Amino acid sequence: MTTEPAPVPETAAPATHAFEADVARLLHMMVHSVYSDKTVFLRELISNAADACEKLRYEALSAPELLGDETRLAISITLDPNARTLTIEDNGIGMTAEDMGEALGTIARSGTKAFMDRIAASSGSDGAQLIGQFGVGFYSAFMVASKVDVISRRAGADIASLWSSDGLGTYTIADVPTADVPTADVPTADVPTADAPARGTRVVLHLLEDATQYTDRFTVERLIKDQSGHVPVPITLREKPDAEPVDIADGAALWTKPKADISAEDYADFYRSVSGQYDEPALTLHYRAEGLHEYTVLAYVPGAKPFDLFDPDRNGRMKLYVKRVFITDDAEVLPRYLRFMRGLVDSSDLPLNVSREMIQESPMLAAIRKGVTGRVLAELDKLATRDADAYAKIWENFGAVLKEGLYEDFERRDALLKLARFKTTTSGGAWRSVTDYVAAMKDNQTAIYYAVGTDLDRLEASPQLEGFRARGIEVLLLPDSVDGFWVTAGIDHDGKPFKSVTQGAADLGLIPLVDGAEQPTAVATPEVANFIAFVKTTLADAVSEVRASERLTDSAVCLVAADSGMDRQLERILAESGQAMPAAKPVLEINPRSALIAKLAALGEDETALREDAAHLLFDEAQIADGERPIDARAFSARLTRLFTRALG
Repeated sequence: MTTEPAPVPETAAPATHAFEADVARLLHMMVHSVYSDKTVFLRELISNAADACEKLRYEALSAPELLGDETRLAISITLDPNARTLTIEDNGIGMTAEDMGEALGTIARSGTKAFMDRIAASSGSDGAQLIGQFGVGFYSAFMVASKVDVISRRAGADIASLWSSDGLGTYTIADVPTADVPTADVPTADVPTADAPARGTRVVLHLLEDATQYTDRFTVERLIKDQSGHVPVPITLREKPDAEPVDIADGAALWTKPKADISAEDYADFYRSVSGQYDEPALTLHYRAEGLHEYTVLAYVPGAKPFDLFDPDRNGRMKLYVKRVFITDDAEVLPRYLRFMRGLVDSSDLPLNVSREMIQESPMLAAIRKGVTGRVLAELDKLATRDADAYAKIWENFGAVLKEGLYEDFERRDALLKLARFKTTTSGGAWRSVTDYVAAMKDNQTAIYYAVGTDLDRLEASPQLEGFRARGIEVLLLPDSVDGFWVTAGIDHDGKPFKSVTQGAADLGLIPLVDGAEQPTAVATPEVANFIAFVKTTLADAVSEVRASERLTDSAVCLVAADSGMDRQLERILAESGQAMPAAKPVLEINPRSALIAKLAALGEDETALREDAAHLLFDEAQIADGERPIDARAFSARLTRLFTRALG
């Protein structure tokens, strides 16, 4: 009886595809304009290889067969001076042809045009940092290579694939034969059958003539040790294809080592590996928690703002490991207002076979989250006490994010408020804490006053601050969008509530004036009182109230919110996001001591038209001072024209 030979799988001819971006222009800018240090390409390719090994380690928890007989995960680098090639190979998860098109054929998946514009605008900056910001690390290979071949075989798959490109606008993907699965129709890809990896990915760089130094063993070995010596996967180096491999990195997890054995350079190098950024960390936190739950934390506060700091999803970037096995970077190890933190948590207690979905609901992770969050805030507080200047830099970068916790995290509100720093009307541009503010409060002052806006200079010039300055009362200046929210959350400090200077009556009568200051007063002469009543009638459709002000000293008018109304800045923020209720009518306050108001109040009954124009113009002036536009620009222009015509005769 004869046996029919097994059918031999057919493979498709190589297909040519266009990159999903203007890759020729992008890569030209990368090579000639952006990067100040070409050596970053090696770090990026090694990081990709380490990630592939970590992904396989995780998937093998539920599918051990993916590892097969090759259980030791590793990265190997091979130099070939004669062929002028540099090869980085891993035995990690690998890629299918579809994976290659998705991962290697799309540059800057979201906001391609904005990405291109940012690259062009940043040509004079440190380009290395842009790799971590935009996820284009793989393409940095074209800084040193005229052609890049990527041969990969997904763990458990029968077919390997070859991705190839010269970086000039197109790439090809082709199936390639493997030693254990022959093909009936060998494609034109120049890859010998036995040379395709059994599992994992091989990246072959065909080096440019001016990049031959990357085939020198000592140069490459130094770069690996300097840049990637702490990746959690061992690395070997061959100085020639037929040479014996030399161990370069042992793959020992840095976070498992005693702190005494780790140098500042080691910590900084690992920070760059885990964060994808190229700055220096502003704060390093490394400790092991023992007791009910055991876990190790190695976390960093970046020295510069990550590009995704204000991503609408507000996702964190802390990695979760279990017994050194990478599980996910999607677990909420820290609350979202600490999303700028980079690093990892390695638990000894979580089960290795826990799913990523179950992790989010795990009480054990909730306990870890609580412990790590408390420790991070405590370390920030220690730094603020120990080195105010270093902490000020952290606050300048991440204060707007930390303040989200004042609104969201009731449990830690006091700790966060203690960490908060503010510019104020008396600080001269320096940062002040709430503790500093309360210590400097005036006699009979019962509240912590603040002004919310979008610009510090505009806030400092607000007419609503005049009465507070006359009494030497310090006012917090809050220019961040989140400020309009957290101040409304019922926060107080040491029994002192927060009170807006643009909401309700000022209630400043019991606080003495600064020496030489002129007394603001809400007491109006009968003529001014009559004029205020006239303005109220004239503007009945635009304002809820018109009253004499005790907060104004120089300006004629200002707008404030009603006592029970929403702060005007918060109202504007909600309106811009489409979430606001119909806008409440503001209160118009008039300075009864203003010379302008006195002259307008003296106009006779025969000047009714002028008085009406004046009432509307005063309201428009208050709106402009408050950062708004006049409601009716054409009417505003017509009234100004009539006023000029009258003044000029």
